[in-house]
Amino acid sequence: MVLFDNTLRDGGNVVGHGFSLELTESIVKGLLAAGIADIELGNCKGLGAYDQLGATNSPSDEEFFKVLQPYLPQGRIGMFLLAKCADGARVKAAAEAGLNFLRVGANAGDGAGSVEAVKMVKTAGLICRYSLMKAYVSTPEELATEAKLLQDAGVDKITIMDSAGTMFPEETAAYVRALKAAVTIPVGFHGHSNLGLSQANALAAVAAGADEIDCGLLGMARSAGNCATELAAATLKKEGYLPEVDLYALLDYLDRELIPAMRAYDYHVAVNPTDLMLGLSGCHSNFLPMFRKVAEEEGVSLLKLIAEVSAIDRKNPPEPLLREAVGKLKQII
Repeated sequence: MVLFDNTLRDGGNVVGHGFSLELTESIVKGLLAAGIADIELGNCKGLGAYDQLGATNSPSDEEFFKVLQPYLPQGRIGMFLLAKCADGARVKAAAEAGLNFLRVGANAGDGAGSVEAVKMVKTAGLICRYSLMKAYVSTPEELATEAKLLQDAGVDKITIMDSAGTMFPEETAAYVRALKAAVTIPVGFHGHSNLGLSQANALAAVAAGADEIDCGLLGMARSAGNCATELAAATLKKEGYLPEVDLYALLDYLDRELIPAMRAYDYHVAVNPTDLMLGLSGCHSNFLPMFRKVAEEEGVSLLKLIAEVSAIDRKNPPEPLLREAVGKLKQII
């Protein structure tokens, strides 16, 4: 099971049509350093949208290609491609730039009309992902039949997309089970937070057998946002998944770089890294001032201190226990 980070594509809706080249590079570096290597980026409307759809509040595809060059060998990095915008020359340019994949997207029920775009991507030598957008307009059985058609056309990985954030966990599980029974390629889930269920749906999808979860740092995406990458990483690691992901490195990057950078866009962070760690560790926020005081005095990570102490005492941790934990943390360092 892997996380497929969409911050730099779907999250581009938060800032216009795409992140600046400076933020793009920062986010790619932050994700790779935390062990998250599957990354979708570029214009939020996809490859070619800058020219074809007038989505110009973003760097161009060519500018994204250029800034990505040092990072392409380190991850599986690619772009989105609306099936209706598929163009052979642009797809070839993406392949020549060194992208790993293009993710073709079309509404559920439109798969047959997307086969040409799929073949275009495969002919260029790229991995072809596919998003079944607005998946909820089809029944699980109908979507599974469409997924099989797309697999036969050459799709390498397929995603159930809850584009309006309307699904409940039991629905999510039913769609995942139906597709897993119909295809042999990896099946992913992409959920939005319009009903506050993106995280619950992600967990339900994994329990039903999903191979990938789409997510965005700080939940950034269109409308109410996606399942937050950091929340997905925290909860799924707790359930034994994602051994390759360094949660502390990810949260540190958010605290040091991304959250401060997003203040310029007046972006509200629903669950900050400290609150996430309190929940993950079962530590009541009443104790936070004491934890902050000890962490600052001793020069250790606040998040690691919360986790270390809470593994011993979540009911009423005394300050001497925090001081004792500091010694263990410094030995690890």
